[in-house]
Amino acid sequence: MIALAIVDMLVDFIRDNGALPVPAAKKIIPNIQKLLAFARKNGWKIFFIADNHLENDKEFEIWGRHSVKGTVGSQVIEELTPEPGELIIPKTRYSAFYNTQLDAVLHQNKIESLIITGTLTDICVLYTAADARNRDLDVIIVSDATASLSKKRHNWALEHAKTVLNVKIKSCAEILGSSL
Repeated sequence: MIALAIVDMLVDFIRDNGALPVPAAKKIIPNIQKLLAFARKNGWKIFFIADNHLENDKEFEIWGRHSVKGTVGSQVIEELTPEPGELIIPKTRYSAFYNTQLDAVLHQNKIESLIITGTLTDICVLYTAADARNRDLDVIIVSDATASLSKKRHNWALEHAKTVLNVKIKSCAEILGSSL
């Protein structure tokens, strides 16, 4: 079984007035929309991974206050609104696996392959991919459906994931044209 993970496509990361905007993330919305429609059509499990911090989170010492639980900034952007049955997995750290229900839900649904999209390639996407590989999942990061604060950081993360984690790197077109 295949799952699509959409990482941190939240108001605080995507909107210009968000707490921690990632300008390149706006450009990946159309590709994520295509992948989301493809996943829905093909019966894949869909998970929205969402930063969801408490008011006094230690991570704010690194990145400033962002994606606070219950705020508009912590919500999935409207262009990618989850449908009934699609889970939002709140997280408080970079990896979508750390202190979340993701691992259990993947096991319950017999997920063997995880396709990862979203932001930031070199942080939450990469740490999620690493933890997925540590759980022996097949992992694909979609290169043109992920974004970071710079092209250099994005490319470094993709190369690292490929060479160190043995993650497959594919384009949106490759996913849409494949028979996964």
